[in-house]
Amino acid sequence: MAKAVQKIKLSPSRDVPFNKLVLAQSNVRRTKAGISIEDLAEDIARRSLLQSLNVRPISDAEGQETGMFEVPAGGRRYRALELLVKQKRLAKTASVPCIVSDSTETSAEEDSLAENVHRVALHPLDQFRAFQTLREQGRSEEDIAAIFFVSPNVVKQRLRLAAVSPTLLDVYADDGMSLEQLMAFSVTAEHTRQEQVWESVNKSGYDEPYQIRRLLTERAVRASDKRARFVGLAAYEAAGGSVLRDLFEEDGGGWLEDVGLLERLVADKLRAEAEIIAAEGWKWLDVAASFPYGHDHGHRRLEGIPPDLTSEEQASFDTLQAECDALQAKYEDADELPDEVDARLGELEQALEAFANRAYVFKPAEIVHAGAFVSIDAEGGLQVERGYVRREDETAFVAATTEPDPEANAATSDADGDDQGVPLAQHATITVAGQASADEEDDDDAIRPLPDRLVTELTAHRTLALRDAVACHPQVAMTALLHKLCVDAFYQTYTPGCLEAGVRHVQLPGQTPGLKESASAKSIADRHAAWNADLPTDEQALWDWLATLDDASRLALLAHCASFGVNALFEKVDRYGGSGVTANGLQRRLDQADRLVRSVNLDMAEVGWRPTVDNYLGRVTKSRILDAVREAKGEAAAQLIDHLKKTEMAKEAERLLEDTRWLPEPLRLCEVAPQSDVKEALPEFLSDNEGQASEVGESEPTQGVAAE
Repeated sequence: MAKAVQKIKLSPSRDVPFNKLVLAQSNVRRTKAGISIEDLAEDIARRSLLQSLNVRPISDAEGQETGMFEVPAGGRRYRALELLVKQKRLAKTASVPCIVSDSTETSAEEDSLAENVHRVALHPLDQFRAFQTLREQGRSEEDIAAIFFVSPNVVKQRLRLAAVSPTLLDVYADDGMSLEQLMAFSVTAEHTRQEQVWESVNKSGYDEPYQIRRLLTERAVRASDKRARFVGLAAYEAAGGSVLRDLFEEDGGGWLEDVGLLERLVADKLRAEAEIIAAEGWKWLDVAASFPYGHDHGHRRLEGIPPDLTSEEQASFDTLQAECDALQAKYEDADELPDEVDARLGELEQALEAFANRAYVFKPAEIVHAGAFVSIDAEGGLQVERGYVRREDETAFVAATTEPDPEANAATSDADGDDQGVPLAQHATITVAGQASADEEDDDDAIRPLPDRLVTELTAHRTLALRDAVACHPQVAMTALLHKLCVDAFYQTYTPGCLEAGVRHVQLPGQTPGLKESASAKSIADRHAAWNADLPTDEQALWDWLATLDDASRLALLAHCASFGVNALFEKVDRYGGSGVTANGLQRRLDQADRLVRSVNLDMAEVGWRPTVDNYLGRVTKSRILDAVREAKGEAAAQLIDHLKKTEMAKEAERLLEDTRWLPEPLRLCEVAPQSDVKEALPEFLSDNEGQASEVGESEPTQGVAAE
């Protein structure tokens, strides 16, 4: 006969007055965790007690029950009830539902531990969906936040996670992705795109959260982008554009999803601004969101004059400057400025800067042959570079701005009135992103008084005689060369002159990361501006000005002008006999560049170059990244990152190499290999000891020593 299975007997439940309960010392929970006792008390007051207390009867010395019960499991609930009693929101004798355990097989400590260990926390996905259900039931985000003692932003985050593609939520529920990955997918609400990206990163292994965010937003434009700041988020959204927001990480304002709409808004706003600038009388306006480095090369730059302030403007400027000086003097010794003072100083500096950045005034006769570049600056503001003359307009510009004969000019004025010197108004040719809105006119109708061949023959004689004369006068030759170089560097007329010499300005790749913002670029620009400020504005006066310079200034100016022709670029060799550089020509160029580097003792680390993900580390193999870290920081540092994926490895390597002055091979100072293994003798006057010269090379001294 089968033995009967003994039935389990559950502990009975009963209501126990609160004043008959005491907190047991056997409760294993010692560390505070979860929501506070105060929040738990508020929740009990709102919805009553959801879970009974686990209690044991207290017996006296004889083993008789005393009517009191200890609470080994449920201590936090007991403390919350106790707080409600102290607040007189709950009666001392209020009945508390309890499970009474009188088991002798288990201890109170075991019961307390079992209740906490066997409890399974709610899966985050279940919580997200529960929040979504409450939202669908009509509760606001603020109500849900108040009920569960979290911030409204936390509620928004969980609702956003619940709105991710159901396919991805199922993957997350099966532990196929981490919570951080799911958070990354919430950047966009487009389920199809989320699933496409998940399929891609799941197969490739590049599934870090930041990589997921990058893929989801690669077609969008950051709100911090200068184009977005130029248009403004309000205008973009008013035009129907959508903005992606990341609720879990700082997103800098989000991402503008409709790039086409943004580009159209940028072009429209730039075109509208250009129309206003065109009213100033410029011949052409080149409009684009941004121009590459060196975009103004080949243009003559006009010298404008700062506009005079009106009496009202001068009074306003003086008032602002006085207030700014007073605040700076008052808080000169303060370690930290008060917030309101700091804000006011910022406003004053911005207002004063507006006075300094007013558009320069140009001559009307120059404006009709010149133009301006209209773009967006780095901060998202309008940037207008006025006063540039194109090469094809140079002849007409020179003819129009050359000083006329005073008598002829007076006669013309008497005959035709006083407005003859004022150019007629013209409609500017506005080019937006390379698309011109008007045809350019050709104003070149010069007439030669003599046949070309005859003039060529005559000037050939003159040229030959002039070469001979210049060769006999070195100071004149140097002035002539420097004059030509200055014309090319500062006036950029590119018209034929009597001296066929010059430096070809080498154009650098405009898209090189960090090139425009580098310390070298800023140094060249500052030096160029300093010389430009000293040079006469009239090219006709340049010769006399150069002739009065001392030799040190001439050499400095000569070096500056010649430096624009330096070319140390590596280029792809033309193997098919085209117009590109040959292998021999490239090697010759690079060898000369190395010699020049040694001559000036150039150290790329000293001028501020640092390896970053953009300029080097993100564009080489993992082995090269590790070699760089190993060389700069040692093998131990390389082992710290050798297990990372390439993207993460590059970012960590950038941090490790930041202050090491490490340089890749193309940027290092090349050492000159010795010509032979035989040590050459030094001349006696350079030798460290008197016997060295007589021991080596004594029979054939150097030419200089022999001459002495």
